[in-house]
Amino acid sequence: MIHPIVAEDIDRIVEGISDQAQKLSGKTLLITGGAGFIGSYIVATIAALNRGRLPAPCHVISMDNYITGGNKNLLMEITDPNITFVTHDVRLPFSAELRADFLVHAAGVASPLYYKKYPLETVEGTIFGIKNLLEHAKNTAAQSVLFFSSSEIYGDPDPNFIPTPETYKGNVSCVGPRSCYDESKRLGETYCSLYHSLYNVPVNTVRPFNVFGPGMKLNDYRVIPNFFLNGLEGKPLPVHDKGNQTRSFCYVTDAIIGFFKVLLADKHGEAYNVGNAEEEINMRALADKVADAFGGGVTIQLVSYPDAYPTDEPRRRCPDLTKIKRDLGFSPKIDLKTGIERSLQWFRDQRNKEMAKL
Repeated sequence: MIHPIVAEDIDRIVEGISDQAQKLSGKTLLITGGAGFIGSYIVATIAALNRGRLPAPCHVISMDNYITGGNKNLLMEITDPNITFVTHDVRLPFSAELRADFLVHAAGVASPLYYKKYPLETVEGTIFGIKNLLEHAKNTAAQSVLFFSSSEIYGDPDPNFIPTPETYKGNVSCVGPRSCYDESKRLGETYCSLYHSLYNVPVNTVRPFNVFGPGMKLNDYRVIPNFFLNGLEGKPLPVHDKGNQTRSFCYVTDAIIGFFKVLLADKHGEAYNVGNAEEEINMRALADKVADAFGGGVTIQLVSYPDAYPTDEPRRRCPDLTKIKRDLGFSPKIDLKTGIERSLQWFRDQRNKEMAKL
């Protein structure tokens, strides 16, 4: 069974990419990290497209090593015979027998708590993974490669560069507590640029800005699911430090539409911010919004950063979306309040389902 919120989300994504999606007809897409939050949405969207929305089905190879979980898809049971799940560590070369027209490198350890726990795996999964995909694309004449970078490549931006455009070069420490994630994404982009310029590999990069929604794990330790977990357990919402640090959150349906638009674009060798620039919000105000979604009875508590959380957190984050709006017609639709309410409904129902099993 698919949750009605997720079903609506998938339908919204399919509608948002209806024109570009025809390029997937009869093709094969290989996605690393296919069992993760973003990967699950991409795979579920193609499963929906295969139900009569494409002239010929798109074949999917979903690849994952399941380092942070064991589900093949976080959203639903996938029964589409055109979708194959492969257990593989992307740090290792791919089988020479694999052939794919579209390649997506979505594998990665995105939660700060987990990339502090798995720093070498974080670096190697990004660097070796994208190099393996680019080599595969070079040798098989793939149509398009999509690399998932991150807004973290900008580090702690100069206030004069907020909203932050793709041309900003970043303010990042190569040896800081977040460097395993930040610097591996930056080097991954370098690989993409080189393979495009040297071998004409058709690769594009996306830099997501705080994507959230159903499918995230409650123990993910990123801010919104962490607020949800504490609220559902009747605990105060923990706001780190004074809560003045800002982020711009993008609901998952908007983000996935943006990712598909970049994957299926005719122009390559580009990097695009993907996010929602309408509501840059500090963490204290975000906690207030989440508390409102609970309908009362939820308190907020200022706390110190836990020892397991990497320090050197960026003070502000907000994307400049001029480029992706101009080039690809991307425009996010879901406001933060709506996204929080939809996400909380899904998280609450999932938690009730798990509690019923105990």
